[in-house]
Amino acid sequence: MNIAPEQFELIKEQFKTLKERSEFYARKFEGIDLSDVQTQEDFEKLPFSEKDDLRKVYPLGLQAVPDEEIVRIHSSSGTTGTPVIIPYTQQDVTDWAIQFARCYEMAGITNLDRIQITPGYGLWTAGIGFQLGAERLGAMAIPMGPGNTEKQLRMMEDLQSTVLCATSSYALLLAEAIAEKGLRDKLHLRKGVIGSERWGDKMRNRIADELGVELYDIYGLTEIYGPGIGISCDEHSGMHIWDDYVYCEIIDPKTGKNVPDGESGELVLTTLRKQGAPLIRYRTHDLTRIIPGECACGSHHPRIDILIGRTDDMVKVKGVNMFPAQIEEVIKFTDGASSEYQVMIDHLFGKDIITVFFETTATGDDKKRVEEELAFIFKGKIGCTPVAKGVAIGELPRSEKKTQRIFDNRY
Repeated sequence: MNIAPEQFELIKEQFKTLKERSEFYARKFEGIDLSDVQTQEDFEKLPFSEKDDLRKVYPLGLQAVPDEEIVRIHSSSGTTGTPVIIPYTQQDVTDWAIQFARCYEMAGITNLDRIQITPGYGLWTAGIGFQLGAERLGAMAIPMGPGNTEKQLRMMEDLQSTVLCATSSYALLLAEAIAEKGLRDKLHLRKGVIGSERWGDKMRNRIADELGVELYDIYGLTEIYGPGIGISCDEHSGMHIWDDYVYCEIIDPKTGKNVPDGESGELVLTTLRKQGAPLIRYRTHDLTRIIPGECACGSHHPRIDILIGRTDDMVKVKGVNMFPAQIEEVIKFTDGASSEYQVMIDHLFGKDIITVFFETTATGDDKKRVEEELAFIFKGKIGCTPVAKGVAIGELPRSEKKTQRIFDNRY
């Protein structure tokens, strides 16, 4: 995707003082005169930023404004190493709220809605981002946070929540609890805004059917504001990205070169207005593509496709590369398999063994048929044959946050 003239003006305005304001970029762009960046080609020669770069300047090495302008910090989870701390100015917080309110509007949510927010609060950007957008929109925010499913359902019923914000894992857990308690007819839910992890069509359809809602995928990451920089529309054909705040590139993850619109690769983001911690050519490691052409919904904002996965999600088994999205495709096409699955990869007796556990209502010979069908489809779509094991609905773990589905026990 080419940089639009108005996007380039914002980038060049930022470049005028970026190295003076930011020790991080003074080092990152050492020897580079940013005033020489005048074309798309010039911009694409700039080095990428990586999460590891951000970790190295922990805690506040990314900060690009004086302390008195910082009103808040957020942080990545730090589960895989040193956390990344992102400082925000008041304008950053306002800009994030504007983008998030747009997301709600794109999903047909109004100030008459009651928005039940189940993602976590605190250093994580999720809960507070959903709340910021709701308040900007003028809707009623119900800031539950995660867990305590009994209380979630009581508030949902008593306060007549119309919108559920959740991870797909927790939305499924709630949907199953609602079905088990026979509460659906007592609820007023009409929309679901789901983010933070990728999910397959079977899971999506199951949640939508059991809750009786229309679901929207929301996108974001802590380093770039948080959730709310993009969302799917009523056409459900990709996610619109707010390109007046963020510029998108898709690169080949191996070569780092930009690929044409429509080709899959790694999403790279540049903030256009961020003050506290601007990011230039930040590698998200999310795999997607820019969808060419205009969306039928009429929005002029560009679209990225639903995420395939992450470059670091890939596992290699028996010489074959595989991503969670491919496994979800197998589940989708296996008649009799429900949405939940778990993959165990082991190395036994000198060879790799992949076992796919999946939920099904089938029993006896029917279950055996579903297992054989799943293994056959897996071999055809991914290229290796797993051990397929059907288990009863509800037997695989449920999560209030993100669900880990692939366990590589070889290392």
